[in-house]
Amino acid sequence: MSERKIRVLVAKPGLDGHDRGAKVIARALRDAGMEVIYTGLRQTPEMIATAALQEDVDAVGISILSGAHNTLCPRIVDLLRENGMDDTLVVVGGIVPQEDIQKLKDHGISEVFLPGTSTEDIVSFLRENVRSN
Repeated sequence: MSERKIRVLVAKPGLDGHDRGAKVIARALRDAGMEVIYTGLRQTPEMIATAALQEDVDAVGISILSGAHNTLCPRIVDLLRENGMDDTLVVVGGIVPQEDIQKLKDHGISEVFLPGTSTEDIVSFLRENVRSN
């Protein structure tokens, strides 16, 4: 019997209307053999957490370019934890200033991927960390 595929929810929270990067990542994860659920644009933290719970995902990838990462990302983590998704990996990709990265990690974000990160690095990170979580 083959190992279960890693399930990843890719989400675009807030008012950010640019989703090209999220779609590129979603396709790269799918091409790497993962199951990907893409929520679309302008999702609330509540919508993202509900979708993650309903889809029983291993990881949530948040794509954010709007500058609202310090508000939206911790809220998503809190909602996931409130729903018992303590083992769900949460990663962020997009425009995040260096000085905000540690604060996000301290709040439960597993990794922050900045522009220019290779899709192979993201795939490798998820493969290595989802199974060990």
